[in-house]
Amino acid sequence: MAKLYFYYSAMNAGKTTTLLQSAYNYHERSMTTLILTPLVNNRDGEGVVASRIGLTAQGRVFDPSEDLFAVVGEGDMPHCVLVDEAQFLTKAQVWQLTDVVDRLGIPVLAYGLRTDFRGELFEGSQHLLAWADALVEIKTICHTGRKATMVVRTDADGNPVTGGPQIEIGGDERYISVSRSEYKRITGAGEQAVAPARQVGTDAGRG
Repeated sequence: MAKLYFYYSAMNAGKTTTLLQSAYNYHERSMTTLILTPLVNNRDGEGVVASRIGLTAQGRVFDPSEDLFAVVGEGDMPHCVLVDEAQFLTKAQVWQLTDVVDRLGIPVLAYGLRTDFRGELFEGSQHLLAWADALVEIKTICHTGRKATMVVRTDADGNPVTGGPQIEIGGDERYISVSRSEYKRITGAGEQAVAPARQVGTDAGRG
């Protein structure tokens, strides 16, 4: 039975390497795959899906306005759909991928970050976490030796950045993966990060 899988992690955990290995496994068995990659992720060239260890493949670029169910049905049906940088999917596109699974019977393997540099969910990740049939964490390590679950954005001098747009493409020169406790230490995140939520909870309890 086809399923929608969400493989998530912090930066530099090998998500794209795992995607390319999955594609290779299908091709080795004479099966076809469709690799989807978001237009915004053009760091290695438009449509190029590249891992840090040097593996590459050509993907089909999509933008936020495209219907991915229609994209999958454009030509010969693939045996599997693989989505790189799935955090950049829109809510509608995640739903469209569930249709690829439910209506076409094609498994979809989506790989992406769970949270941004502020510790908040991306739109695509939020709805993949909600709607995927299977959630798989790809683990990586913080420089402290703990499991890395969060991402810190840095400026040109290596200082932590706590403001700015959610999407800003970059690699090791802009982002480091760290544990939650190290994220708090580096960014100075404290009680202020949860105070608004607590206030809402207090107000909601009155009445």
